[in-house]
Parts: sequence; structure tokens; C-alpha cells
Amino acid sequence: MVTVHAFLAILAGFATMTAIVLALTALPQRFAPQWVGDKGRPKPTYAFVNLTYSFLAAVAGGYVTAQIAALSPLTNVLALAVVVLVLGSISALQMRGQQPVWYQVVLLVLSALGVLVGGLLQLKLLGVL
Repeated sequence: MVTVHAFLAILAGFATMTAIVLALTALPQRFAPQWVGDKGRPKPTYAFVNLTYSFLAAVAGGYVTAQIAALSPLTNVLALAVVVLVLGSISALQMRGQQPVWYQVVLLVLSALGVLVGGLLQLKLLGVL
């Protein structure tokens, strides 16, 4: 039962991240496509905004994971960070040549770092740290 709870905590954190990123990515693409840039070649200002909200979404995902995890929230947060790194690496490989390499690397690092920040923030609020 503990394993199921841990899986659900990680899944909830990942779903939180995904929902935020999907929503915040769709808005400018729908309402300000000229600001976004060409597909696969985001304009610099949009890339910076995208990296910022992706980081904040990852913070939210780490926070949710740590909040839901029962016995070992830090382990669950680390597991989510690993999932983000693995899936982000696969995505970067699939997008090779379609997005700037610097953007893919920064997005990958910021996402994993955001998960850790969010998890640690929740642990601090819980008084565990």
C-alpha cells in the first residue's frame, strides 16, 4: 500500500506540472502567436517566459509530491526529479534539431531543480527540514 501511495504522490506531482505547463503554453500560442515565434524556434522573450513558468510548474509539482507522500516525501520528490530528467531527456532527443540545444538543456535542468525546490519548500513548511 505504501508503494501505491508513493506512486500516486509522484503521479500527482507530475500531473500538476503537466497541467500548468500545458495551460500556460496554450494561452500565448492561441492569443499571441506572433509573440511566440515559429514552431520549434521560440522568440527569446517567449523562451525566457516559458523557462520561467516551466520552473514554477516544477516547483508546484515537487511541492504537491512532498505534500501527498506519506512516509518518505524527500525520496518521492527525488523520484519525481529523476522521472522529469528521464522524460525530459527523451523529449530533448525527439526535438533534436527542432529547438535550440541551449533551450532544451536549460529546460531539463530547471525542471529537475524546480521539483527539488518545491519538495524542499514543502518539507520546510512541514518542519521536517
